[in-house]
Amino acid sequence: MKKILFFVSILFVFSSCEDVVDVDLNEAEPRLVIEASINWFKNTAGNEQSIKLSLSAPFFDNNLPPANGAVIQINDTNNNQYNFIEDGLTGIYRNDSFVPIIDETYTLIIIYQGETYTGTETLKSVVPIDFVEQKNDGGFSGEDIELKAFYTDPANVENYYYFEFISNIPTIPALEVYEDRFTDGNQIFGFYTEEDLESGNEVTIRNYGISDRFYEFMFILLQQGSDDSGGPFETQPATVKGNCINTTNPDNFPFGYFRLSEVDELIYTIE
Repeated sequence: MKKILFFVSILFVFSSCEDVVDVDLNEAEPRLVIEASINWFKNTAGNEQSIKLSLSAPFFDNNLPPANGAVIQINDTNNNQYNFIEDGLTGIYRNDSFVPIIDETYTLIIIYQGETYTGTETLKSVVPIDFVEQKNDGGFSGEDIELKAFYTDPANVENYYYFEFISNIPTIPALEVYEDRFTDGNQIFGFYTEEDLESGNEVTIRNYGISDRFYEFMFILLQQGSDDSGGPFETQPATVKGNCINTTNPDNFPFGYFRLSEVDELIYTIE
């Protein structure tokens, strides 16, 4: 009986010593966050597009506040102008008359709180996904489901790819970028694995054509956000900057990227 009372007393002492630790983090002035991804899905007109603007927030904040009241337009080299109008106070700006043209160069112009932000990018094409191969004994445990989405890279052309895998189970979408430096002209694949996948689950697979600059941007960003990067409080070697600049006040640079891609999408059901 004395041993039981002693054990209970020890538990009480340890539980009484638990304190809530508030981490005091430095907070910088909010910066504009630009999510300008123009996606032209194959076999669609591609006329309906949207751009999201928000403001950066402290690490522990769950939501990014929308950036309201901006003036946004995209221009092409033929002097066509596409105006994006905010949907209420959501920070999401929409256009329903956009004309996507492969290899056309577009310029994004954003005016927000008296400052002008610009970015220039080319709309890149993408090859279709040929087929998906499923493996049921993958991973370290030999029990994870693995998917390979095969595509055929065009020969003698420099290509870059951005894969997105979105499953209908509660998990973060998987993102990968690939180049064809060593696989030019071959059939290769985008890779995805998830231990919680089961028969009947659906995975949306998207392959985006991207520029070499966006490939470098995402490659660094994915490295810094990986499990090997040292955790959320690890000091990053450098701020990852996109292709948008603040022409009014360069020191107040934005976060995000202006990207234009042709996209091939396939919805795969786990067998």
